[in-house]
Amino acid sequence: MPFHRTLRTLVAGLLVIAASVALASEPEDVATAWRLLDYIAVDYREAVKDGAIANDAEYREMTEFSASARQRIDALPASPALASLRDKAAGLERAIVGKQAPEEVARLAREVASTLIAAYPVPIAPAQAPDLERGRQVYAQHCASCHGVTGGGDGPATIGADMDPPPIAFSDEDRARERSVFALYQVIEQGLDGTSMPSFADTLSPQDRWAVAAFAGTLAYPPDAVPAGERIWKADDAFRATMSLDRLMALRPAELAAQRGETDGKALTAYLRHRLAEAAAPSGGHLTLARQRLNEALDALRAGDGKRATDLALSAYLDGFEPLEPALAARDNALMVRIEEAMIAVRAGIAEGVGPDAVAVDIGRLDTLFGEAEAKLSEGPSSGLAMLLASFAILFREGLEALLIVVSMLACLRKADRPDMARWVHYGWGLALVAGAATWALATWIITISGAGRELTEGFGSLLAAIVVVWVGIWMHGKSHAGAWQSYIRDRLTGALSRGSGFFLLGLAFLIVYREVFETILFYAAIWNQGEAGTVLAGAALAVLALALIAWMMIRFGMRLPIGQFFGAVSILLAGLAVVLIGKAVAAFQEAGSLPVLPLSGYPRIEMLGLYPTREGVAAQIILLVILAIGFVYARRSDKHLPAERRS
Repeated sequence: MPFHRTLRTLVAGLLVIAASVALASEPEDVATAWRLLDYIAVDYREAVKDGAIANDAEYREMTEFSASARQRIDALPASPALASLRDKAAGLERAIVGKQAPEEVARLAREVASTLIAAYPVPIAPAQAPDLERGRQVYAQHCASCHGVTGGGDGPATIGADMDPPPIAFSDEDRARERSVFALYQVIEQGLDGTSMPSFADTLSPQDRWAVAAFAGTLAYPPDAVPAGERIWKADDAFRATMSLDRLMALRPAELAAQRGETDGKALTAYLRHRLAEAAAPSGGHLTLARQRLNEALDALRAGDGKRATDLALSAYLDGFEPLEPALAARDNALMVRIEEAMIAVRAGIAEGVGPDAVAVDIGRLDTLFGEAEAKLSEGPSSGLAMLLASFAILFREGLEALLIVVSMLACLRKADRPDMARWVHYGWGLALVAGAATWALATWIITISGAGRELTEGFGSLLAAIVVVWVGIWMHGKSHAGAWQSYIRDRLTGALSRGSGFFLLGLAFLIVYREVFETILFYAAIWNQGEAGTVLAGAALAVLALALIAWMMIRFGMRLPIGQFFGAVSILLAGLAVVLIGKAVAAFQEAGSLPVLPLSGYPRIEMLGLYPTREGVAAQIILLVILAIGFVYARRSDKHLPAERRS
């Protein structure tokens, strides 16, 4: 072989080896730089106070770490974010030299660290949740001698030893609140230059390093705080939806405290640290489950199994997205509606046989919407005004429908001179409030009500309410044309109310109100954990005042009308509400998968009016309108044939 060819081969081989070494060292440089930045964010406060050096050794360490982090970042391979990353790292170094406030240095260090991980991703979590019991064993064997059995930094190896700085006290909550499990893992893996902390990369397996990091993260948070954190966790679907194993490993307790307040933040941290495996399963929460089910549905469709594809797409909604609807609706109702419609489009596409490629496009669109939902749900607490308006809108929207029917019943009783029967109506809606609260408590603490169960409950409740309201509306419309025989109407109604109709009034009021109560409580549970309780209660109080004003105006206006006109107005109102109820019933059955879904392009979606862009919903409302028209005509003609003596 000629010499120059041999030389080219040798040089090429050396270049390949050099490139391989560079690529292999990149993750290590990124991880080391991140660890140094995290250490600066936590410990700089010990070095500088009020613009002056408070601890000379700590300050020298901070300047050394910031310089080392900058040098490692400068040496990273080219990336679109590298120039900005270098500028930020240099800015952090200048801030430390200038002895800026600890809060500002911590912010800069966190910003550089997050930009670094985004530009040069490294694994920040193990493949599965760390084993805390194994972590306890590893800690006792390798860590307790220096850090102490309980993590106080007072292990037997520190007695008489000159350890500067001393071992970290894992039980120190002020320090622990700034440290994620990932940060602890980094120190365990790489050690800490200039300290007595060695690297355990060659001593412990990655699984054991994660396990002992996770266990060390529990030592500042006592187990007796876990039950309170578990209650908060289980009550907040929105918060759970933002969690994944990656998020849990990277989450600092200080972040939780900033989002949820100190008390709830500590309780949640205790739960998430002590029950890590439970909190991380399934990884990613409801939206991850929804994505998984949709991808499985697409695979089933490509395999020719349409029924399984339909079932999986329905599960994506009921088990994945539906539990998050109240929380997302409180933050961005328009986004919630877009996701619902997109999920209906996926199921409709499967049912209509449009083909896997078209369904894949719809699923891709949903994935983008899920990303928007995750961003909304992971935002910090909403502003006071947003919480006030959300609270007002929830109660006003859900309460108005029930109010119109209940107030109509009460006004009818007053017009019939039977106010004594009003107590049955009050019993009905009062029991509905109690039953709704009890159902919510059972669903929260004792049993699990599936998404399909919730939708079917709403669907059957709306359907039964619509049937009863149609019957009452037609009956009242017939009586509204009695003209001169108002006394007969009063006598007839009085007689009817004297024959045990109190239970009918109680049942009707209960049915109408109960179907709204449970959903209202779910919405309030979603926003209660996102804002100040006082603001939520203020919004609810304003809604109660608005509803009370509407009730007062209805009763006052109704009492001025002749009984025939009053019955006619109420019958029209009830007919309209029946159309709304049947639309909601069909939509609920469709969301539960009990009815097919055929989208109606261009048709508006107005939930308060029961309008949904599906052919089935529109057809049901048209059929009901025809039934009402026939019923009104029949009832009017029947009353025209009453004996003449009854019209005097």
